[in-house]
Amino acid sequence: MRVLIQRSGDASVKVDDKIVGKIDQGLVVFVGFTDGDGIEEISYLAKKIVNLRIFPDEDGVMNKSILDFGGKILSVSQFTLYADCKKGNRPSYIAAMNNHEAIHFYELFNEELRKYVEVETGEFGADMDVSITNIGPTTIWIER
Repeated sequence: MRVLIQRSGDASVKVDDKIVGKIDQGLVVFVGFTDGDGIEEISYLAKKIVNLRIFPDEDGVMNKSILDFGGKILSVSQFTLYADCKKGNRPSYIAAMNNHEAIHFYELFNEELRKYVEVETGEFGADMDVSITNIGPTTIWIER
């Protein structure tokens, strides 16, 4: 399981020119799954994400989590996090979990995040237009 996290201001996801998910501040979380992932990885990463101290405290130091700072999470499924570019110029996505299983894991991941904070989502499997105001910029990569 891989996640790419961006601390954000306004962020939204559009599908067919319709906004399907939107936050005013918080985290945008891109998530991808691979074979062998399970509920342990989902639970671990959800807790890790909501407890990451990447929001500023009163002195401007990144010392607060989203739980302390406030905001929402915009969760976006992204199988391309498992792109393998070692051979040639066309990435291989063979390491990404198949759609049938991945959608189930994506739903479980969002349910786990919702135990801690409000979550908006993109649309699994759709071509999405993602707009992000990356604050900092702060971008964190976590793999489990």
